[in-house]
Amino acid sequence: MPLSRLLPLTLSLSLGACGLLSGKEPGPRPLPWSFAPLRKHSLPAVSEASWPKRRLDYFVLARLQKEGLKPSPQASETVLARRLSFDLLGLPPEPVLAQWPQARRVDALLGRAQYGERWARHWLDLVRYTDQVPNWLDSTRYAYRYRDWVVQAFNEDMRYDRFVVAQLAADALPGSRPEDRVAMGFVGLSPSYFKELQLPPEIIRTTVADEWEEHVDALGRTFLGLTLACARCHDHKSDPISARDYYALAGVFASIQRRELPTMDDQFWLPVKKAREEVARIEADIAALNKKKPAPADLKTQVKAMQTRIEKIRNATPHYNMPMANGVVDAALYVVDAPNKKGTKLDFREGMARDLELQMRGNPNDLGEKVPRRFLEAFPGPGGKPRPLSKGSGRLDLAKALVEDAQALSARVIVNRVWKHHFGRGLVDTPSEFGNLGEAPSHPELLDDLAFHFVANGWSIKWLHREILNSATWQQSSQAAASQQRDPDNRLLSRMPRRRLEWEPWRDALLFASGELDLSVGGPALSAQDVNTRRRSLYALSDRQDMDAMLRIHDVPDPGAHNPWRPETLSPLQGLFALNSPFMLTRSQALGKRLQNAGEKWPQLAMQAALQREASDQEVAVLREFMQGRSGEPEAWAELAQALLCSNEMMFVD
Repeated sequence: MPLSRLLPLTLSLSLGACGLLSGKEPGPRPLPWSFAPLRKHSLPAVSEASWPKRRLDYFVLARLQKEGLKPSPQASETVLARRLSFDLLGLPPEPVLAQWPQARRVDALLGRAQYGERWARHWLDLVRYTDQVPNWLDSTRYAYRYRDWVVQAFNEDMRYDRFVVAQLAADALPGSRPEDRVAMGFVGLSPSYFKELQLPPEIIRTTVADEWEEHVDALGRTFLGLTLACARCHDHKSDPISARDYYALAGVFASIQRRELPTMDDQFWLPVKKAREEVARIEADIAALNKKKPAPADLKTQVKAMQTRIEKIRNATPHYNMPMANGVVDAALYVVDAPNKKGTKLDFREGMARDLELQMRGNPNDLGEKVPRRFLEAFPGPGGKPRPLSKGSGRLDLAKALVEDAQALSARVIVNRVWKHHFGRGLVDTPSEFGNLGEAPSHPELLDDLAFHFVANGWSIKWLHREILNSATWQQSSQAAASQQRDPDNRLLSRMPRRRLEWEPWRDALLFASGELDLSVGGPALSAQDVNTRRRSLYALSDRQDMDAMLRIHDVPDPGAHNPWRPETLSPLQGLFALNSPFMLTRSQALGKRLQNAGEKWPQLAMQAALQREASDQEVAVLREFMQGRSGEPEAWAELAQALLCSNEMMFVD
């Protein structure tokens, strides 16, 4: 039987094994709680009115009192300063930070460039950011431009609703400039699957449909906290999302083409384009000449002349090395027979859009009726019907629908994500699943009230940080034996959880302690394996096909998938890295040298550099005893430094 005939059968058997084809379709799905409009809640009555510092504290305290619990005492200023610095900057605090009031601390750190770097990393986990893809794909050498745009957006406190729209349709916004195209990395850097075009169209259509599914899934989970891709094969089993909804959205992604776009106006770009095309032709001629058999007698002379010509073109063309943006253009994609009927052609029709047909059980070779591009039926627009996505590909209208028609859900999702990064877990414990299968919020009125005021305050992420970080809830101590017994999972927020640093802030803290950290902002990625790479870990090269071993063993997630949280593992490889890796040994030697040159105050420097606190008398005695008679040995100083850098206190934040 031909492979093209086997494909639908294989797909049907696979879906049947998952239980997706059995039984009757259920009735109408109930609306999840998260779809309800936002509203401001009245503050609940509490018996300790002196404890709350922000609106959110009233909701937390009321719940604690209902359960017969008391909040934990406020943490010390030293603990709060370290906690805050790692929360906002992903870096250890400066000593002076502990001497400032909390509100001043928060404002100061929100104004630093390192804030955007820390919070950009959280966002890049969601949008499956990568610096490098397999060599058979289009280049991503300019991917860092999107990463740097995200950093800048957080630092400038770009309105979150505009932040969302720009990532789907920056090129279509009023007043858009060519340099704004770098914002479209969410789509422009999305995963692309290998397509062997020697195979028949029936096979390639499935691969293309899988790409569309990935894009719809990432869109739904990232911005709406919904598993929209579950509706590819059938109406969603638990949420009010139909298969028609799915194909109405997938049509948008079937109407775009990923492409490198110029970041300057056409008056600068068109001469560069012409020059680059000429250089590409010459390079192709060089490659052909090098393959010619037998080789010409004057091969080296010809190649040198061609290379000289390339260099002249580059030098004579202003802005020849213009950075590009990994973006998209509107172009409808059709998978058709190759001209010779042997294989497949991907037919992109630029400037056009297309509506997709329903695909029976998700099979792109078994089509039903055509579904016009539109937003989800569960979120009707101003006219009472789903917003049509018919202008161009529909990207701009889709982006607007996410933050206008689905405003309440989008606001709840991002507020919950920010809360999660400050407390270790969200008010909703499934940050990318706000449908009926997700966890219910632990404090529904608190989430609703916070999201309401977030929107009212201009979708400002920095406003949200201030509300959370200046609260009594966030400033609680992690040392609370009574609440640990009564509330072991801390769902009632009766204390602040002790948290392990992710790989990026831990690595940055090691470089900070050794005095080697390079705080320059932006630019291309560098290999984390190089012990001389001293820039922040945000700039470590992310490879979608071959992930760096250092990143992999420290729970950095797969850059090819949406990742709403970081797993936390304890493995022998992590221990071996801390003990034996060239990176750790180099940092230990550098810190040891700092201590050796610090004079009599070296024990205080050791504790301040590694743990950001004063050394106790007992610790000073232990450190001096360890180094007694060995102060002239660089190896001994490095051993002491490594013990500090590998300590639990270094790796955890109270």
